[in-house]
Parts: sequence; C-alpha cells; structure tokens
Amino acid sequence: MFQRPYTVVLLVPTGIGAAIGGYAGDALPVARAIASCCDRLITHPNVLNGAMLYWPLPNAFYVEGYALDQFAAGNWGLSPVHQNKIGLILDRAIEPELQLRQLQAADAARATLGLNLTEYIVTDAPLGVELRISGAGISWGTIANPDSLLRAAEKLISQAGAQAIAVVARFPEDIENAAQENYRQGKGIDPIAGAEAVISHLIVRTFQIPCAHAPALNSYPPAPQLSPRSAAEELGYTFLPCVLVGLSRAPQFVSRGAEEQRGGEFKTQNSKLKTPRPPQSPTDIWANQVDALVIPAKACGGSAILSFSQLGVQIIAVAENQTQIQVPPEPLGMKVLRVNSYLEALGVLVAHKAGINPSALCPAISSIRSL
Repeated sequence: MFQRPYTVVLLVPTGIGAAIGGYAGDALPVARAIASCCDRLITHPNVLNGAMLYWPLPNAFYVEGYALDQFAAGNWGLSPVHQNKIGLILDRAIEPELQLRQLQAADAARATLGLNLTEYIVTDAPLGVELRISGAGISWGTIANPDSLLRAAEKLISQAGAQAIAVVARFPEDIENAAQENYRQGKGIDPIAGAEAVISHLIVRTFQIPCAHAPALNSYPPAPQLSPRSAAEELGYTFLPCVLVGLSRAPQFVSRGAEEQRGGEFKTQNSKLKTPRPPQSPTDIWANQVDALVIPAKACGGSAILSFSQLGVQIIAVAENQTQIQVPPEPLGMKVLRVNSYLEALGVLVAHKAGINPSALCPAISSIRSL
C-alpha cells in the first residue's frame, strides 16, 4: 500500500538560549536521530550549522527561518535540488587577513568537497552590524547598511547566476564579556544569533532564494573550561564551511502564483531583478504534507509554529529543552503532546509514523468512551 513520505519539521528558535540547539550546532545529534526515523526532515541553519563541523543528511532540507515561516503559512513550497550554485558576500568591514581566511575556506569547500561557488563579492560599504540583548534575554541586532547587502546579492544573482547566497559579515568584538563567557561555558544565550537572522531574513525575503550567514570574528584564546556545546566554534578561523555545505543542497522556494513559479519579478530598492523560478513539480513539499513538528515546550510563539498548529500537525513539545522565553502552548490554544526529552520524542515519532497511538505502548490503557 502506498504511503506518502513521513515528514517532520524540527525547530529550535534562534537566539533564545535553548539548552539544546542554542549553541554551535549542538542540536545536530537530534537532527541526525530524527532523520533516521522519518522520510523527510525539514529544519533550519541554527540546528544544522556547527561552524567547522557539519553532517550530511540526504533526507534533510536546510531552510532559512523566514522561508520556514512562509512555508508553514502555505505561501511557499520547497523544491528539492541536486545542487545550488552559491554566491559569497563578504562584508567590506572584514580586515584583509580575516577576509583571506574566508576565501581560503571557500576554496577548500570547492577543492575538497566539490561545492559549486560563483565569484565572490565585497559589499560597497561596511554592513555595520550591531548586537543587542533584550530585557527578556533574547539576542537580536541591526545592520546599518542593508542596501549594500542587497546590492551585492543582486549582482551575484543577476551577473554570476547564484542560486543561493552565503554572507560573511564582520561582527563586533566588544561583545559583553559576561555574556560571551557564559556562552563559551554552555550557559546563557548566543549573543550573535539574533543579528545573524536579520541578515539572512533580508535576502530571503527580497530575492526568495536560500541564504545563510557566517560571522567573521577573531579567534579567542583557548579556554580550559570550554563547554562541549560551544567547542565547535573554537576549532578554526571561520564558521563558513557548514554554511556552504548546507546551502549546496538547500531547497529552492516555489510560490503558488504561476507567474512567480515561472520567472516572477522581484523589486529591490535599486532595480528590478528577474530570478527564474522552477515550475511546480510533484516532488515539491508543502505545509499540508508535514506530519509532525518537534519544538521546545516553552517556545511556542513563533510564526511557523502558530501556522503549523492550524494544520492538524502532530506537535511534540520537549520539556527538557529549556529556553529564556516562556511561551507554553496551552494559553495559545495549541494542542501538543508533551514529552520530557528528545529521546522520548523519537519514540513518539516512530509510533506516529507506524500509525500507532502512543498510549497503546503503555501498560495501562483506558476503555473507549461514549461521545
């Protein structure tokens, strides 16, 4: 009997201090485990990026956060690809030696991994990244020159044929010492994650193509008390390799409007850019094909989560993954299955895929009741 592919979305919102997924790719083991028990896993760079470390998952879809919101709302579908041609944007604020490290990482990805990159481009003005932490303990940020970022992306798409964009922006070194040390010790929040999301959201929203970001930072002295969850970011001079690997097979986005599917026009502030769109295909994935969503139990207020809750998706809320925000599902009218850990969530997914009610696996089961 034919059964459609069992599809799971794994979300760990960025910059909220998640106990698992709030550090350098530390949710990657969760993603690997879930990918082994489903046919398709949809997740985002915050889960799969481990700086110098990454893990190829053939059935995983690497989808930026803004695009995930659009996907969950039913506005965009995901179109699988064999490979993307990746354009690389470097912030003009990056010093020459640090820029050289990024270019060497790009060349290494081309020579050692066989990835397909276009020429790179340096922005015509420094991006001017600024970092902020809200009173609620959430990291966010701004960029002073967003137009410079968009002009660079437009050139890579129109002149070099880029199908995905990797951005390396210079991040400030004057991050609050206490916040940075807490992060390196596996406590608190990632102080740069919120600003990274702003950068990728801007490009994805404007050009409707995959994008991810890697910060340019000087290396820190070795820390004897370094947390294993933060260690991936200490291994080299650049965070770019995992981004290039993720973007190399990130799905393209298709819209329901026929014009956008076959070459819609997207306007920036400076020009009108035509970006080819693949036609709709039977292999495209839409939100109504998602079977299960796995989230931290008290991080339920995001746009994608709220959209999925309206679709009858089985939502699994993991209590063990504590976050700085406290938005449980019940006040939002959201029906979820609460579990203690990701290990327990894996058992629920296996039962759900097999068409088994998880309560049937318990020693006591209640009798059927009259309506």
